[in-house]
Amino acid sequence: MNPIQHVAIIMDGNGRWGKKYKNSRNAGHRAGLNTVENIIYSSIKNKIKYLTLYAFSTENWKRPQSEIKFLFKLLNNFIDQKIDEFNKNDIKLKILGNINIFNLKLKKKLIKSEEITKNNMRLQVNLALNYGSKSELIYAFNKLKKQKLSITEKNLEKYLYTNKIPDPDILIRTGNTKRLSNFLLWQLAYTEIYFEKKLWPDFNKNDYSKILKKFKVTKRNYGNI
Repeated sequence: MNPIQHVAIIMDGNGRWGKKYKNSRNAGHRAGLNTVENIIYSSIKNKIKYLTLYAFSTENWKRPQSEIKFLFKLLNNFIDQKIDEFNKNDIKLKILGNINIFNLKLKKKLIKSEEITKNNMRLQVNLALNYGSKSELIYAFNKLKKQKLSITEKNLEKYLYTNKIPDPDILIRTGNTKRLSNFLLWQLAYTEIYFEKKLWPDFNKNDYSKILKKFKVTKRNYGNI
């Protein structure tokens, strides 16, 4: 039985769900938060130590300003409402991505949330915000160049946002879309990938459990036979 340390998720399909059921993409983003909460606590139940959620990519800035504004309003509210709950339940919050572009108030709130929960150990929730794998790799290579370090896997990984976080065992993408969308390209080298037809707000604990069970009996060769 394969142990599971780290699950990464591309939470795709919120906007389409909202258009389909509520005639509003924003309604889908709001509904998707319920799934986020369910999957966080299901991860704890399954003794998973790291859960990485792709919340906002470097490419998502291309979306309409009204939708971007709503997404960041949701993020602000989520942090305000959930950070104390995270702390009480021994959940650590870690931000992956370049948050320097955010307004100062949000940036301070994210940094403070990381600080408040930094000693929690039950589950680490990595929230990928303004994250793009290509920009992450460029950042890491520039750091190596500046430090005059040789280019090795070990040295490069020190400067990735995921430093000291094990690579994902599982990647789940909902929304019936089969691509990686600039997410954890380095870290997913030997990750088992599961593409789920359901839109993110419809994805539930049973769907999650089925994927975890399937992974546990998957033969993993890592280049061997």
